[in-house]
Amino acid sequence: MAAERLVVIGGDAAGMSAASQARRLKAADALEIVAFERGHFTSYSACGIPYWVSGDVAARDDLIARTPEEHRERDIDLRMRTEVTELDVPGRRVKALDRESGKTYWTGYDKLVIATGARPVRPALPGMDAPGVHGVQTLDDGQALLDSLDALGARESRRAVVVGAGYIGVEMAEAMLKRGFEVTVLNRGEQPMATLDPDMGRLVHDAMDGLGITTVNGAAVTGIVTGPDGRVREVATDAGSYPADVVVLGIGVEPETALAREAGLPVGPHGGLLTDLAMRVVGHENIWAGGDCVEVLDLVAGRTRHIALGTHANKHGQVIGSNVGGGYGTFPGVVGTAVSKVCDLEIARTGLREKDARAVGLRYVTATIESTQRAGYYPGARPMTVKMIAERRTGRLLGVQIVGREGSAKRVDVAAVALTAGMTVEQMTALDLGYAPPFSPVWDPVLVAARKTVTAVRGAGS
Repeated sequence: MAAERLVVIGGDAAGMSAASQARRLKAADALEIVAFERGHFTSYSACGIPYWVSGDVAARDDLIARTPEEHRERDIDLRMRTEVTELDVPGRRVKALDRESGKTYWTGYDKLVIATGARPVRPALPGMDAPGVHGVQTLDDGQALLDSLDALGARESRRAVVVGAGYIGVEMAEAMLKRGFEVTVLNRGEQPMATLDPDMGRLVHDAMDGLGITTVNGAAVTGIVTGPDGRVREVATDAGSYPADVVVLGIGVEPETALAREAGLPVGPHGGLLTDLAMRVVGHENIWAGGDCVEVLDLVAGRTRHIALGTHANKHGQVIGSNVGGGYGTFPGVVGTAVSKVCDLEIARTGLREKDARAVGLRYVTATIESTQRAGYYPGARPMTVKMIAERRTGRLLGVQIVGREGSAKRVDVAAVALTAGMTVEQMTALDLGYAPPFSPVWDPVLVAARKTVTAVRGAGS
């Protein structure tokens, strides 16, 4: 019998994890695997780009987990610089464009994996394509930014404007600061880190100010002003203009689903492809999708959402590869856990914010505590703030946010497990967490927050 053919669109985390897992389960004589990647690199950490730009990661190749040659050695026909431009679902084939030669051709499939990722939000404003304006979605983007920084030379005053104050925005602000730039962050929202509630975002704002980063909230960018040489000179907003030698866009991303939409595949309210628990595209037996191009179930809110994270993408790929290769796997959903940092300030969240809880009709209470990440008497003890949200009547944990110094952020993992298990805040107070003065006070800050939230639940009644 002829081997089945698996076609994979996208050569990064989800796509190549799926291809690799399928290959582990089925040899080349049973499953032919053809993968298309439009860029220059495969299987790399996009999340690591800010740390490469900052110099914390020495070289671009340190971010690459597996090269095209390594994939090919595993009997995966990986075609680089080749973009899939059309998807013929009834005919079970894809049309590909070789970006180097300009040639196009059709390739048939028995099974298809769509892992097209996400595209950075780039507003259609004057000057957004000017030299010196950079996104940071791919390794190519990171290299272009570094080349642009090198071209500026060693000026006495170098000014960077970061547009957006989410995870990428604050991480790139740190990278520019470490590169010796004067950094201004322009944020449309009330406070930086809109994934936090505004009261916790305020802590991030204050800390960024303390680091020498100027954060301007409520500033909507209206365009990029260029100089006589065509390069960026200023960023214009509805509240004034800010001088810039380089601009970094950290506004966020959207699912890259244009190809799937044109083929009639189902997308959700956030623009991502809809899949079942096996990561199979809804209504299509032989098509799977994973990574930043899909929507996933929020286990706390009970709705789908779009979350662009490499952790999820790799898990999706493992599930897809298992199912394509004849095994079995499911992806049940997420609770929305994320961590970040700006210099020595750590930021973490999981579950719902207050406005998320209101949006799904949940009545809730909150509690916020201040503690330290180590015993107060131990050298290096630094402040940390924990905010906890619980359902008003039942006390079920709904969300946790943490802002603090070294050793604070990863405590959010305790809350992520509690959310996944459906625990109440009262149950959390009895958790047997590790304790020693270098790591925690005798009452861990997460447990202190849980105790205070229990009191809020009891005080709120039904």
